[in-house]
Amino acid sequence: MYYSILHKTRFRYSAPVSESLTEVRMQPRSEGGQRCLSFKLITSPPARVFSYTDSFGNLVHHFDIPAPHRQVTISAEALVILPPPPPLPEALPPTAWDELDALTAAEDHWDALAPSTFARPTPLLDALARELELRRRDDPLSLLRELNARLYDTFAYDPEHTEVDSPIDVALEARRGVCQDYSHVMIALVRGLGVPCRYVSGYLFHRVEDHDRSAQDATHAWVEALLPGLGWVGFDPTNNLIAGERHIRTAVGRDYADVPPTRGVYKGRAESTLEVGVKVVPTEAPIPDEDVLPLPAGVVVPAESADEQHMQQ
Repeated sequence: MYYSILHKTRFRYSAPVSESLTEVRMQPRSEGGQRCLSFKLITSPPARVFSYTDSFGNLVHHFDIPAPHRQVTISAEALVILPPPPPLPEALPPTAWDELDALTAAEDHWDALAPSTFARPTPLLDALARELELRRRDDPLSLLRELNARLYDTFAYDPEHTEVDSPIDVALEARRGVCQDYSHVMIALVRGLGVPCRYVSGYLFHRVEDHDRSAQDATHAWVEALLPGLGWVGFDPTNNLIAGERHIRTAVGRDYADVPPTRGVYKGRAESTLEVGVKVVPTEAPIPDEDVLPLPAGVVVPAESADEQHMQQ
C-alpha cells in the first residue's frame, strides 16, 4: 500500500520572538518492509534545514530562524510504501521464555528493558499488574496479545485528560488517556516481565470500518516488543490491534521523551500556542496543502518586509 502523508505544525507567539530553534522527527523510517520513497520539509519563515541520525536510528531535521517572527509553520510531506507484514503465529512454544532470556543475555537491549522517563514502575502500575494477573505464563506472544486487549478494555480514550508531559500515574489513576498513555503503561508492564519493549511514534491510516479510537488528525503511538523468532512485533493497545499495514513508523525510542515530533526553544517574552494537523491517504499523489491545518477564517499572514527578508537571508 502507498500512503501520502502531510503533517503540518504551526507555532504562534503572542509577541514577536527574536529567534527560534526547532528539531523535528517526521520522516518515516525505511526498514523492514516500510520504505520512505520521498520526503520534503518546508518551513515558514524559510530556513535552511539540516539533519542527523540519532542513537535510535531516527532521522532528525533541525533548523534555526534567527530573525523576528510571530509564527512558524512546518510542513512535512512524505510518500511511503508499506506492504502487509508477515502473518504472526497464534502462539509461540512454551520454551519461548527461555529463548527470550537467552536472546537478551546475548544481545544488548538495556535501553528497551530499563525504566525510562515516562515508562517506569509506580505503586499504581504495580496495582494494575496485580489486577491483570500479569506474570510469565503461556508464551510471550499470547501474553502480550492478552495484555493488548486488556488495556484496551481497562482504559478509556480521552484526549482531554492528559498532557504530553503527564507522568504515568495521571492516566493510571483515572484509567483514561491517549495513545501515548496506553503505550507508556504497556511498555512499563512488559519491561517488568523481562521483555524488551520500545515506543513507536508514527501515523495510523484510519478507515471508517475499523472504528479506531485514536484521532485521525494527529500522530499516533504504539509499542514494539522483541520476541524470539519474530523480532520486533508491534502492539497498539489504544485500538486493540497488532501493528500492520496501516501503521506507518516514524521514530522509535524508550518512550515519548526520545521521539517528540517537534522540540525547540525560542528567544523572546511571549507565550506560544501549538496547532497540529495530519492527513494520511492511500495514494501515490501528494495531498493538497490547503486540506491540512488551514488558516482560521479571517486570519491573514502579512507579507514580510524587505528588512525581515534580508535578516532571514
